[in-house]
Amino acid sequence: MSQIADPDRAILWDPNHTEHDMIETRVLGFWLYLLSDAMIVAALFATYLVLDHRMNTAGGPTASMIVHPVAAFGVTVLLFSGMLAYGLAMAALKAGDRRRVLVWIAVAFILGLGFLVVEGHEFADLVQAGITPERSGFLSAFFTLVLYHGVHLMFGLLWLAVMAVQVWRQGLTAQVVYRLLNLKMFWFFQGFIWIFVFSFVYLTGTLHVH
Repeated sequence: MSQIADPDRAILWDPNHTEHDMIETRVLGFWLYLLSDAMIVAALFATYLVLDHRMNTAGGPTASMIVHPVAAFGVTVLLFSGMLAYGLAMAALKAGDRRRVLVWIAVAFILGLGFLVVEGHEFADLVQAGITPERSGFLSAFFTLVLYHGVHLMFGLLWLAVMAVQVWRQGLTAQVVYRLLNLKMFWFFQGFIWIFVFSFVYLTGTLHVH
């Protein structure tokens, strides 16, 4: 790997070097993980849609009573702004600018944390009102699906924090680069999942007036 005076603008790797093959191989392996995770998410969506459309509410709240599309739109803006920030971190990575990589990772972390804070407040209000998963099959599916995404996003925030430390301490080495690329796929995958959650849970839910 090339060494130059300014560690914040270091050359990442030589495209013709074996390290490039190592990065591509490990990124491919992470794609396989995401595909398996996508199958789990698909099963959760199928369960939610079946229980919702068959009105398995056991006399409890329906989707239209518990979802708040305006608040959901707000967290959607936060999440996709966080994805944009990480995309800018990747642009800085390509330029070999360690300082900007750190800045945009920090911005992505703050926006993602804002998403979780708002979503956590929403679920706390539901639980305080006695709306819990055990009340009905529909609520079990709702909590499982949305919280599954939330837990993944929480791990994404932890990963962002770990990578910020590694970029700061180690620089843009080949090991750090492939981890950042895997994190990019994981982070963007959460946005992809949220598109469906927002569409089928929050927007469609407001139309189900039972």
